[in-house]
Amino acid sequence: MKYYSTNGNAPVADLHKAVVKGLAEDRGLYMPQQIKHLPKAFFDNIHDMEFQDIAYNVASAFFGEDIDLDALQDIVYDTLRFDCPVVEVSDSIYALELFHGPTLAFKDVGARFMARLLQYFIRMEGKSDLVNVLVATSGDTGSAVANGFLGVEGIHVYVLYPKGKVSPIQECQFTTLGQNITAVEVDGVFDDCQRLVKSAFMDDELNKHMKLTSANSINVARFLPQAFYYFNAYARMKALGKAGELVVCVPSGNFGNICAALFGHEMGLPVKRFIAANNANDVFYNYLQTGQYEPKPSVQTLANAMDVGDPSNFARIYDLYKGSHERISSLISGATYTDDQIRQTMRQCYEATGYVLDPHGACGYQALADGLQEGEVGVFCETAHPAKFKEKVDDILGIDVEIPERLAAFMRGEKQSVPMTKEFGDFKQYLLQQ
Repeated sequence: MKYYSTNGNAPVADLHKAVVKGLAEDRGLYMPQQIKHLPKAFFDNIHDMEFQDIAYNVASAFFGEDIDLDALQDIVYDTLRFDCPVVEVSDSIYALELFHGPTLAFKDVGARFMARLLQYFIRMEGKSDLVNVLVATSGDTGSAVANGFLGVEGIHVYVLYPKGKVSPIQECQFTTLGQNITAVEVDGVFDDCQRLVKSAFMDDELNKHMKLTSANSINVARFLPQAFYYFNAYARMKALGKAGELVVCVPSGNFGNICAALFGHEMGLPVKRFIAANNANDVFYNYLQTGQYEPKPSVQTLANAMDVGDPSNFARIYDLYKGSHERISSLISGATYTDDQIRQTMRQCYEATGYVLDPHGACGYQALADGLQEGEVGVFCETAHPAKFKEKVDDILGIDVEIPERLAAFMRGEKQSVPMTKEFGDFKQYLLQQ
């Protein structure tokens, strides 16, 4: 499989290069030249398959031409040591619980998969050069990547996060690890962190000094494996006899997760339509209404992992549908919610059903409650365990969310972080000294 840049001015790459480089030379995002359609027999029998087997079939279609299939199977089965169940929340609305991995967030799958795939290519190269992974996070990406790559030989990870704008538990999950993980605390917002990462990739001096790649969803190895979730959701809903008019709603920030779902749809996944649920950062929602994509500075919200004002993966969605606003808006609708609306949704859902939503999942749940049509059944992504936002959830619902032991263990660690301004010159000098 070959990969081209969304900007159209970079050489075509193989999977090895796309994974190791992360970003194309022209600052575009890598896209596969073709998307394979999975056979009818796969969908006919999918409800009888385990999550790992489903994922291996999907991974083979994505990556099977570029990696030994036995090695790919090992990577998939090592990555998916947990399930992602579908839970009925209310009439016609189901939660796809993506928080059963090591850091209790949906990004665990993509992060671990990429770590193993990158390690595979490093070993294939037989070189001793250290690979340096730069990742910007608005919350869950940092913890998932840090833990997915922790202790992986030949790789060092730098996690850039906005000071004071991630939850305390999220921060603990990537600032207390040490070893091959360095947390960089940026005096700015997520968009500043993302800009620093992208600027580093484009700097010739830095790239001569050190081997750089990214573990954000701009990397094909990070975002594509998230498609596994949606095939599994369809399988579980089909087993319940509820997959005929299926609507999937994805709380969206940088749009890697819903982008993976759309790739699944292009592979034949029988989902009727999608909803992208936003918080007050409504750039994509506005694009759907107007046809004009107009990035703007992000604003801080209760659903902090979605505080993105210029989502990187919009470029992939735009490219996937050849820039057709009509095609995009006919398949994907949008929703946007203020902090007050998020609080209200969390309270109403808990009082009516007993289900505890985190602020991100609340956007997804409410978008289905507002947007489902007669005969449709909706599945929304509950992207992180509510304990990761304990202070917010406890305050809003008046409860005491129990902290799972794996999260409590992070909180007992000692914070280690490098303070950083949002100026690229300062970040560059820091990296040049490493």
